[in-house]
Amino acid sequence: MTRIPADRIAAIEARRDELQALMATGDLPSDRFVAVSKEYAELEPVAQAAGEVRRLRAEAVALQHMTHDADDELRHMAEHELIENRTALEVADRRLALALLPKDAADERAGMLEIRAGTGGDEAALFAGDLFRMYQRYADKMGWKVELISASPSEAGGYKEVIASIAGQGVFARMKFESGVHRVQRVPVTEAGGRIHTSAATVAVLPEAQDVDVQIDDKDLRIDVYRASGSGGQHVNTTDSAVRITHIPTGLIVTQQDEKSQHKNKAKAMQVLRTRLFEKERERLDAERSGARKSMVGSGDRSERIRTYNFPQGRVTDHRINLTLHRLPEILEGEMDELLGALIAQDEADRLAQLDG
Repeated sequence: MTRIPADRIAAIEARRDELQALMATGDLPSDRFVAVSKEYAELEPVAQAAGEVRRLRAEAVALQHMTHDADDELRHMAEHELIENRTALEVADRRLALALLPKDAADERAGMLEIRAGTGGDEAALFAGDLFRMYQRYADKMGWKVELISASPSEAGGYKEVIASIAGQGVFARMKFESGVHRVQRVPVTEAGGRIHTSAATVAVLPEAQDVDVQIDDKDLRIDVYRASGSGGQHVNTTDSAVRITHIPTGLIVTQQDEKSQHKNKAKAMQVLRTRLFEKERERLDAERSGARKSMVGSGDRSERIRTYNFPQGRVTDHRINLTLHRLPEILEGEMDELLGALIAQDEADRLAQLDG
């Protein structure tokens, strides 16, 4: 059980009450009211959880006294309720500890999803397409909106690379553990001998940057325009509408050619560049804060093999938490709650352990 200093809880509750009084005055400027409301919304769950812990502890003291009562019926009732109280108190203590954990400021943001075919040729591209459809279906179930930013289709189907923006409530919080190498084991359609092939695709989920997050100086950019190329004559533009943006200080390069308009391609390329620069800064700050140590679940290392999709056995195994689910068809249809829920729970457990340590 995590022990939370009483003075820390008291300070949070006092600040919550102060913010509540400020909002009740009704004369705050709109921008100040927004800031106060946001801080209040962050503190209120902590105060509520602390209040529930106090209530259950007081109830436990009363029940403990009742277990010494001369009345047998009353004593047995108190003993039974004391067992229930201990269970509820453990849950409430955990809820309070979780409420006090530092929040990832990016959790409520939209996410940028990038999937690239890895080893395995055409089969890897087909798998990249399967992953993209899986995330699209999950986004649909969550009520999120998926907007395709760019795609490089493979001639055999699927994608060599696909980038999309996913907007909605808490996208990054639920999707951030998907970054890494995803491996597939199955018999390709073209395999006459029925042999199982292994191929892979790399997934990156980044919190989408906002204009205020990253200041990009025009003199730090080299922008080249060129004629787009594509598979099939109708997809090839006859004007120089494709855009390549190079961020000179970091060497980051983003290309965009999916739109017919050079202006739209530049806007989408800047959206991708801004998000990648934002992520580089997040990684730098995170490395400074944690001494370059990150938990296994939350590392987001795109070179780390995180999951295997085994078609012959119908299973999905997440190697970070040693979880195997024999529900591969359902997961590929977007039924990802059990999988993502387990990853989130493990991350919470790891962070609580660090809090205790």
